Amino acid sequence: MLTAGSIFRNVGGIAKRLWRYRLVKTFIAAVLIFLGLDFSFPIDTAVPYSTLITARDGSILHAFLSRDDKWRMYAELDEITPTLRDAILFKEDKYFWYHPGFNPIAMLRAAARNLLTGRRTSGASTITMQTVRLLEPRERTYTSKVIELFRALQLELHFSKEQILQLYLNLIPYGGNIEGLKSASLLYFGKTPDLLSLAELTTLTIIPNRPSSLRLGVHNALVVQARNRWLTRFRTSHLFDETVIADALNEPLTAYRREAPQLAPHLARRLKSENPNAPIVRSSLNPSTQATTERLMQQYANRIRAYDIHNAAVLIVDNLSREVIAYVGSADFTNTLDGGQVDGIQAVRSPGSALKPILYGLAFDAGIITPKTKLADVPTNFSGYQPDNYDRRFNGPVTAEFALANSLNIPAVALLKEIGTPTLVSTLRKAGFSTVKKQAKELGLSMILGGCGVTLEEMTKLYTGLANGGMVGELAFTPSGRRTAPAPPLKEGEGRNRALLLPPSPSLRGGVNTEIPLLSPEAAYLVTHTLTQITRPDLPNNFDNSYHLPRIAWKTGTSYGRRDAWSIGYNQRYTIGVWVGNFSGVGVAELSGANTATPLLFQLFNVLDYNSSLGWFRAPDARSKLSTRLICPETGEVPGEFCTNPVTDYCIMGVSRYRRCQHQKAVFTNSAGTISYCAYCLPDTGAVRRAYPNVSPEVMAFYQSHRIPVQIPPPHNPSCERVFEGTGGNHLGPRITSLNDGSEYFINPKQAAELELSCQTSTDVQTVFWYLNDKLYRRAKPTEAVFFKPRPGALKISCADDKGGSNDIRILIKPE
Repeated sequence: MLTAGSIFRNVGGIAKRLWRYRLVKTFIAAVLIFLGLDFSFPIDTAVPYSTLITARDGSILHAFLSRDDKWRMYAELDEITPTLRDAILFKEDKYFWYHPGFNPIAMLRAAARNLLTGRRTSGASTITMQTVRLLEPRERTYTSKVIELFRALQLELHFSKEQILQLYLNLIPYGGNIEGLKSASLLYFGKTPDLLSLAELTTLTIIPNRPSSLRLGVHNALVVQARNRWLTRFRTSHLFDETVIADALNEPLTAYRREAPQLAPHLARRLKSENPNAPIVRSSLNPSTQATTERLMQQYANRIRAYDIHNAAVLIVDNLSREVIAYVGSADFTNTLDGGQVDGIQAVRSPGSALKPILYGLAFDAGIITPKTKLADVPTNFSGYQPDNYDRRFNGPVTAEFALANSLNIPAVALLKEIGTPTLVSTLRKAGFSTVKKQAKELGLSMILGGCGVTLEEMTKLYTGLANGGMVGELAFTPSGRRTAPAPPLKEGEGRNRALLLPPSPSLRGGVNTEIPLLSPEAAYLVTHTLTQITRPDLPNNFDNSYHLPRIAWKTGTSYGRRDAWSIGYNQRYTIGVWVGNFSGVGVAELSGANTATPLLFQLFNVLDYNSSLGWFRAPDARSKLSTRLICPETGEVPGEFCTNPVTDYCIMGVSRYRRCQHQKAVFTNSAGTISYCAYCLPDTGAVRRAYPNVSPEVMAFYQSHRIPVQIPPPHNPSCERVFEGTGGNHLGPRITSLNDGSEYFINPKQAAELELSCQTSTDVQTVFWYLNDKLYRRAKPTEAVFFKPRPGALKISCADDKGGSNDIRILIKPE
């Protein structure tokens, strides 16, 4: 039975349920509205940070202003220590971990206080709300406060408390163009936030409230008073250990405005341009190696400046990882007069002779030479190109290892002619030589003597390949070949720390440095073995008998006009490339790879890795093709009939040429040795078989010009009908070397100019005959220089020898 009481109770229950239903409905509506507004008006946390270039250990090398010219340095999560976190939260927002972005109790308390006093005395802003205000500055009105509340809820929805605190600490102002706790820590205390003492971090927590009146380095006394008041509060609240606070109260304040770090400026600029939006780029540099290299470079540059040599560059690579551990682009980055801001590591220069090792390696792999193969270092005309040696002297026949160790030019050009310029160009293109790639169609034999463009980076990478058994790979300027990711904007549920990485750089595949085989391990070892020799002209004068000579393989280079001096060396651990010269391109008489660049190379190796603990390079293992064989010391070929005293030489099995030595040839003569016979005129009796040197016309001309006695076969049997009928069987005719067939020559008719006639002949030739347009001009000895005065017009030049051989060329003489 219904009673009045039960009716009222039922009505009351229904009213409560309706009220609850309305509250839930209102709450759901509010949430939906908030989510709709959140979707329509997302909060933007993208902030332009300063770019920091760090060493591989995380220490800061170089700092750049942000895009809006602020020192706003990105503090990583692991730099926010518990002490820093507790101090900042105690001072700014004790309930930070508990509220949803705003503190309703603090807001009500602040509102009541403001009403009672009639003025704004408390804002009750949480760290989340302060972060919103730093991201989106507005006038301090009630409307702005509502927007701040909405934005604070958005931050709390999308980011963790740690991320919000991190963002806040990255944005708090410290006066002027300094923003963020890390910027203030570095620029006022010279250290990162994780290294701050309690006194220092407390100092940095109080500055943002009064950045002008508490300016560090100006009002330090006021700062100490404010700091100690907060330290006293920390002690009263038992926030930190009593002894720690006591030490902090007594700690003097030595803060002052410091300059931002500006080390490794050339690499820093390079990495900045490659990662323009990254707040932190971790380089591969070893800070101690970088500092040592910069110091030694500066000292050395000061010494050579007396010779009008104003610049140098050094690149040091860890051979195992191919990571660059030291990068010095010029002697003095701040010296604008001498182009100090030019990056000498990326500047295109002439390599001089520094490319010869790769050429000899290609020749080893092609089977053309072995270390003791004899090459002719004699004056040679390569179709109009007549190179000279650095000392303008020639050595005659020399071994390949001697030619490389002594950087002889003629053997190198001859090897390049045999291998082919396209082969060398293709090899350098595979190794990443960009300028050589552009110049490919224009390059000729002169490229091996410096007639092409290279950079120190490319050259050091090439020699790093030699140190790695002929395998060339890209150099890494960041650890593992990766780059630090850009920080802004924060993403939902994602923290920021040093482990963040972008995808691998374009030169890498799958994050792993790919290698390209340029030489076989056998050829690379033979090159290294040769470059280790110390009896060579590119040994600096003051290192002749020095026990400080490091055990390295190295090669020098000096460009035409003495504009560039190179010295690049390697051991098991490091490859070091050194360039010395003037960025202006002005040559200096005293400049050379041996005496200008190599001393710095040796000094660097002696300081960084003298007699490396890794030991020296070992020959390829038993599975390789490297072996030894007996050869004739006269030619470097397998001993032949007339060879004596064979020696051991390296060879690459199945690759190196197997050719019998013919440094001497058998000649039949009469018993007196006054005439020689061929197979056609050989008598049945009375002939004697003798051995005579078998040298090329170029070498014979060298011997004769230097008055080196050489036994030559006697003249051919004058009664031989076959030889003297025409060109004469096997007789090798003369070769005109002074002028080029089909060439044009310009003369000034008003000046009496003369052209030289010279040739190379077989060893048994005694006389040659010169003809101009089929008219006899002069009879001469093979080595005698003959001159004539040309006239405009077409001209046929002929040379015949006393054995019946001849050679013709045609040239065109034109007036200037």
